[in-house]
Amino acid sequence: MKKILVVEDDNTIHKIIEDILKKEHYIVISAYSGTEAISIIENDNIDLILLDLMLPGINGEDIVKKVNKTLPIIVISAKTSSVDKAKVLLEGANDYITKPFEKIELLARIQVQLRISSNKNKNLKYKEIELLEDNKTMKIQTNKIILTRTEYTIMKELLLNPSKVVTKTRLLDLMSIDSENCDESSLKVHISNIRKKIRKITQVEYLEAVWGIGFKIKE
Repeated sequence: MKKILVVEDDNTIHKIIEDILKKEHYIVISAYSGTEAISIIENDNIDLILLDLMLPGINGEDIVKKVNKTLPIIVISAKTSSVDKAKVLLEGANDYITKPFEKIELLARIQVQLRISSNKNKNLKYKEIELLEDNKTMKIQTNKIILTRTEYTIMKELLLNPSKVVTKTRLLDLMSIDSENCDESSLKVHISNIRKKIRKITQVEYLEAVWGIGFKIKE
């Protein structure tokens, strides 16, 4: 069953959403503040987030930026202006529903985002490298490499953009979901550790540093 995080500080609306989801056999995880939501995202395997924008602690827009497209997010908000919608969608939200909402529309939009996410979460391959989604490991030829959560996040982003430079800022934003220790020094350590693990299998240098910008997968 899919696990959905509901981030809503209004108890009445929260309960309505929770009841709708449970009747459809979704597993519901509840958060009533942005701070609580971030803690859950960092420590649990969530499939989708239903997110209010006006929250105590960390607001919804900051959560969207922090998650940074690593999880599907459907914003459910009383803000109805096109400017508000466009802003949060451009920041990384996948969909936007205004309050009050219809049950049938909410469920349909959830199903669409879960389907899109499922299609995205297939194993990533590039030359000899295969990133295995199920157990968060990397395979080179027939050899499996155990990655830390942060190493997996870095490799996934690089393999999603095999011919592009991924900026240090982008990688640090993704790392911040898993760890509070997110600076350029820690990024370099993680890159170095990934390189060492790859070198145990092959002498091919897959990770290339682009000075002053970020990193890329060598073509």
